[in-house]
Amino acid sequence: MSTASDVPEGFEERLQQREATIRNPLEMRPIKLSSKPDGRIPNTPAAVATVAAILGGVFSLGLLLFLSGGFSTYWWTTWQLGFFISAWSFFHWAEFTITAGWNLEKCCVDSFLLENGAMYHVAHISALAEYLLTLYFKPSIKSHSYISIIGIVLAISGQALRSAAMIHASTSFSHTVAFRKLNTHTLVTDGVYAYFRHPSYAGFFYWALGTQMVLQNPANFILFTIILWKFFSSRIKPEERGLVKFFGQEYEEYRRRVGTKIPFIP
Repeated sequence: MSTASDVPEGFEERLQQREATIRNPLEMRPIKLSSKPDGRIPNTPAAVATVAAILGGVFSLGLLLFLSGGFSTYWWTTWQLGFFISAWSFFHWAEFTITAGWNLEKCCVDSFLLENGAMYHVAHISALAEYLLTLYFKPSIKSHSYISIIGIVLAISGQALRSAAMIHASTSFSHTVAFRKLNTHTLVTDGVYAYFRHPSYAGFFYWALGTQMVLQNPANFILFTIILWKFFSSRIKPEERGLVKFFGQEYEEYRRRVGTKIPFIP
């Protein structure tokens, strides 16, 4: 097993110097250089509080709509839509909250994952469009409640798996792929990682498909499956090359023993 550090000379010292410059305990600046915010949302406590408040409000409205079984006032105020809205807002809130609670050194406003790229937002807009258009023009297609119930179970299970993975990995978890091994990096193989090699990826995969089952969106269910499979397949390959480089034989044995549990990604 390779134990040599892949960190350039002086890299750890620069990280320590950066940490020493953080004086305000509420300053939203991640310690790790690889976590530098690069989105359009300001990386300030005010921005974080605003985003969290908006997500909390959206979640509450969605949950109310879901628990009430939908409102008869408007044709589109269904419990399925309520669940989708609450699941989406909770996902983004949980990403930041878990990072802040168990992985503070990498926490910044980008931890909400609200700037996941244009395709991410296009996919969710497409999901809403398919649901609302079908519900308006052909409501009978959305009448299979058992599909939505299966989707709820799948979405909640996926969220629980991803959150558990982030909590268990703690500081070893990162929203970005690491290509430099730090002294703090450890190979996590217990907990949920004993059953899923990439539980955060598998969790998101099944969470996303579950939301489309809740909405009974056949077109977007297929679209999400293809896009997410291609994304995780292409992401896992370089990540695992880095893990083999970091941990050598130990990771290769773990990879042979534990699968991803994502279809057709061994």
